[in-house]
Amino acid sequence: MFEDHTATMTFLLVGLLAIYMAGIILPPCFPGKPRIQNLVAHGLAAGAGLAGIALGLAGLLAPEPWTASVESTIPFLTFAIRLDPLASFFVLTISVVGLAASIFALGYVTEFYGRSSIAAMGSLFNGFLLSMTLVVIADNGFFFLIVWELMSLLSYFLVVTEHQKADVRYAGLFYLIMTHVGTMFIMLTFLIFFQGAASFSFEAFRHPEQPLPGGMRTLAFLMALLGFGAKAGIMPLHVWLPYAHPAAPSHVSALMSGVMIKTAIYALIRVYFDFLGGQFPWWWGFVVLLVGTTSALLGVMYALMENDLKRLLAFSSVENIGIILLGLGAAMIFHAYGLKELAALGLLAALYHTINHAMFKGLLFMGAGSLLYAAHTRNMEEYGGLLRRMPWTGLFFLIGAISISALPLANGFVSEWLVFQTLFLSLQLPALFLKLMLPIAAALLALTGVLALVCFAKAFGLSFLALPRSSHARHAKEVPMAMRIGMGLLAVWCLGLGLAPMIVVPRLDRVIGPLTGVSISDKVLALDGWALAPVNVQFSSISPPMLAAMLIACGLLGLFLAFLFGGHLVKRSYKTWGCGINLSPRMEYTATGFVQPIKRVFSTIYQPTIKLETEFLEESRYFAKRRRFAFHIEPVFEKYLYSPVVHVFMRIADRLRILQAGSLHLYLAYIFVTLVVLLLFAV
Repeated sequence: MFEDHTATMTFLLVGLLAIYMAGIILPPCFPGKPRIQNLVAHGLAAGAGLAGIALGLAGLLAPEPWTASVESTIPFLTFAIRLDPLASFFVLTISVVGLAASIFALGYVTEFYGRSSIAAMGSLFNGFLLSMTLVVIADNGFFFLIVWELMSLLSYFLVVTEHQKADVRYAGLFYLIMTHVGTMFIMLTFLIFFQGAASFSFEAFRHPEQPLPGGMRTLAFLMALLGFGAKAGIMPLHVWLPYAHPAAPSHVSALMSGVMIKTAIYALIRVYFDFLGGQFPWWWGFVVLLVGTTSALLGVMYALMENDLKRLLAFSSVENIGIILLGLGAAMIFHAYGLKELAALGLLAALYHTINHAMFKGLLFMGAGSLLYAAHTRNMEEYGGLLRRMPWTGLFFLIGAISISALPLANGFVSEWLVFQTLFLSLQLPALFLKLMLPIAAALLALTGVLALVCFAKAFGLSFLALPRSSHARHAKEVPMAMRIGMGLLAVWCLGLGLAPMIVVPRLDRVIGPLTGVSISDKVLALDGWALAPVNVQFSSISPPMLAAMLIACGLLGLFLAFLFGGHLVKRSYKTWGCGINLSPRMEYTATGFVQPIKRVFSTIYQPTIKLETEFLEESRYFAKRRRFAFHIEPVFEKYLYSPVVHVFMRIADRLRILQAGSLHLYLAYIFVTLVVLLLFAV
């Protein structure tokens, strides 16, 4: 039986690699034919996505991990891959979003015809998907760093697709710097593991010749959190997200936010629960919990203040990474105290939210791309009334908004509910400090959820409801069929993951079982799988399918009663009551006005700058001719953390500039002195 699984996975992996390579090589073979380049590149990417879905499912069902390796002539480098349940789960997640994004791109990139190279964009897109897949199946530290760096560079080139714009170039440079800072910490992490393993093999990391001392293990924990946290976008390493995600084409943004930042979550779980064997002190988990709480709350608070829809979604990704880390941090705390079932529950909640966020955030970025495609702007102040003009896009965006707001019937509700239950089970911990801290984290998560609901009520309401606020919105039309299909696929996944946890939980149990040493699917699922219970059904339980049935039944009952007692239906059309005046778009709520109360409550954090200038008529200073209003949120982290660091480096660079005098003789002297110093050290 295992040989059959091995043959199947070998076939699927070879097919996936071959299709992605074809997607990289073939698009430039059709110069001057952007339509064919588009069809070839994104059609092959969609085919590879289907192969990746099959590979991920096969890996989840396989009785044992599947491995393969090819030696190289470079010391310590082996092209080794390993498809275990954890890697399979992330291959599945990457491939599902990759399939939807590829189909979406078939329609979306037509906007770039004549402006950007479709061949280059298509080749980079396939390479980006391939590099992410290789990251999660790599089984050698050296090989991992190569494909990790490849993933970062390919995503950078995709971010700067419209490099003729200055803000895009700045966003790309910012992203490139931050991702390489993260890579530096990742390299230090692997070098620490190398000290004990004498090899870069992940298998050697799991079973080192010399176990790392406590101090080095703590250093590895911190380096991994900083390195992978920079890619994930945790606070305060998140600053590149609101620059890079809006600058990138929307189908690329969907991949970067939906799955690329999740490769960092994969790596953190791999390091903490696999390489370190789950052997860590409780305070490691508390640090992760603290980082997650901060990222979740501040991420959604900054998202609320944004008028740029894609920047809003970028900050929201910071929030959801924080929610994932809340589950992961709680799992680490429980595992440190030997409460393995609760640790498994926390890890289950984190992984469930990982795939959920991939689906609804990919959907929302595609929805934002559809609005950009139709209205040619990302500013929500220039939207309005688009639901009537773009009904399918509005429906799919609404499903994504419901999902990310953790409302019932959608997937975000299930995973956030599991995170809440994990945090509330802190009563079983022996430490009083943690018994208090985890419920406080749950309370802050509840505040985060309320703010997320307000945030996406704003995003959907201002974009799709009321009257159009600009000529672009008035003349917008529904997007092409390919874009609707791409969004529709992820919308179906959002509903399916929310309504069928009885299918999802056993699959996730196969992932967390080898990491925590216990299986909990039979304890999490109650009523023959129709209800979720956090290990103990007496504590709390919920049935998403039954809840959905009740809500639908109540709606149908209301319609039936209205039909039964309301008489014949009569259609009347009239204007909304407006106090006897004709309503205009200028009377609608603005994005700034919608969040004004929240801005006032949290003004200490936002540090807003408000400027109101009034120009009076020449005849009288009592009559205003024109008013100008400017509102600005202080970028606290950039101002107080990053700007001082940049200033220090700039001063050092100015001091070192004297070394670059332009004299060839001086440069030769530098080389001579360097050689003398090296010879002295060699002797």
